[in-house]
Amino acid sequence: MNIIENAYSGILEPALIEEIEAVALIKEFDAGDIIVDIGQYIRSMPLLLSGAIKIVREDEERGEVLLYYLAQGETCTMSIACCMGNKKSEIRAQAEMPTTVAMIPNHFLNDWMVKYNSWRNFILNSYSSRMNEMLGAIDNLAFSNMEERILNYLKEKVKLTNDRILTLTHQEMASDLNSSRVVISRILKKLEHEDKIVLLRNEIRVLI
Repeated sequence: MNIIENAYSGILEPALIEEIEAVALIKEFDAGDIIVDIGQYIRSMPLLLSGAIKIVREDEERGEVLLYYLAQGETCTMSIACCMGNKKSEIRAQAEMPTTVAMIPNHFLNDWMVKYNSWRNFILNSYSSRMNEMLGAIDNLAFSNMEERILNYLKEKVKLTNDRILTLTHQEMASDLNSSRVVISRILKKLEHEDKIVLLRNEIRVLI
């Protein structure tokens, strides 16, 4: 089983997977690499084959905020909207760990919506999932205090990496949560005293 079939078997029908294999450009990224940047025209849609991608919005004055993560077998629907509308990207997609993606040229997207039910369902389900995640991000910003946001963030990272020991600095968390390192460090210390986490050197063990 090849890498595309391994990631999308059971999601997309075999004939479509064969087409993807024929037209996709496979790209590999290291942790921290920018896959799609703000203001960039998106000529190809990314299908995530392995690893994880962080999707963020950025404001020049207020910094950036994490919207959601992508895992194997998923795609970024905000990128799809830019692809189909020939618009500049309004998000940044960054590799969270070593990541492999299949880049699909834009002109195939509409054709496959008509040709393959599995592709149409995949795109619609992706829109629904990403919308729910963005609503969750908005709820976190609007209705949750910083301690709740940090706990939600750590739980999401554990789910993404399938590991309760996270290699993560306080500054990285501050950037993702649009806060300051001092605030993050203070709350992490509080959570450690409450036996919810253990702070290690550039690592956090999540106990809850």
